[in-house]
This record gives sequence, structure tokens and C-alpha cells, in this order.
Amino acid sequence: MPEYEVFIDDKPKKVEVTRTGQSSFSIRVDGKARSVEFVTSALDLEKPFTLKVDNKNYDVELPKINRGKEFSVRVEEATFKAEVKVPARKASLTAFEPTVATPTKRAAANRQAVEGGITAPMTGKIVSVKVKKGDDVKAGQVLCVIEAMKMENEIIAPKAGAVKEIYVSDGSSVSEGEPLLMIG
Repeated sequence: MPEYEVFIDDKPKKVEVTRTGQSSFSIRVDGKARSVEFVTSALDLEKPFTLKVDNKNYDVELPKINRGKEFSVRVEEATFKAEVKVPARKASLTAFEPTVATPTKRAAANRQAVEGGITAPMTGKIVSVKVKKGDDVKAGQVLCVIEAMKMENEIIAPKAGAVKEIYVSDGSSVSEGEPLLMIG
């Protein structure tokens, strides 16, 4: 589960996020669990939206989030200064370990689920691919970055090996379960 260091009005918070459904999440803030669900049906984070947190609705306005840069968040009538730091690494990287790839619009060869295949853990847009075909990578090394719901998520290597194939490029859209690259 990704873990983030978030500062709200200069106060540090440890935030862990786990997706529990299409538009719902389990979030732990400094160890306290919260249930979060997007209430707004056509979610466009460029526009105000509604979040249900522990069965209470909140109207939210959120600009594009850039890690390491301060931004403002408006919740109901209150505005908060916020900053998201790069996620801390946890020993267990289950959220980003290879999973069985699901069929996509990519070429048939790319659709085959094979050992060493790294798939997208969420739907989003590839912000950057950090490796090239033939590169040797270490376990835990950043392979690419996916932007989803205005957050940049680093996809890391679950094991050491060589990059055999890369199926995505900067700016391409991906669906959850879609093959990103292969490590052999």
C-alpha cells in the first residue's frame, strides 16, 4: 500500500492509501483508518467534487497536485495549504507487484500474461518511462510514473532483472491491469 508524507498547514501526516473499489478507498492518516468514496458521478478533479469520508459528505476543490510543491485544498468553506512528499518505501510492495494482465487494445503479443510482466495497478496516464529496453534494473527501482486522479504514482520493479520489453511511452493512457513492461 502506498504511503505518503503529507503536510497540511505545515503539520506532517503519514497517509496510506488502498483502493477498495472503483471509486472508494481505505485511507489511514497517522494510523487512524478512514473510509473514502468519490460521490460525484462524473469525476473531474479540475472541477469541484464531493467526497464521502466515514459517511459524511464534503465538497472539495483541488488543483493539480505536484509532489514536493505546495498547493491549496478547499474543503467546504475552509482552505488548507498542502504538500505531498514522495511515497516512502515499505518492505511489502504488493500494490505494484506483477499481476495477470487483462486483454487490452495493445498488440496480441503484448496481451499475453507472462512471468516478469509489470501491469498498471490503476487507470491513468504515463507521465514518464524511466528505463529503456535492455536496461538492468534493481528490485525497488522506479520503472515509470503513472498519473491517476491528479497524483503521480511510481511503478517500481518487484525484482531485479533486465528490461525485455516496454509497451508504453510518455503520454500514453493505460487501464488497470494493462501491460506496461517486462523484466526478465
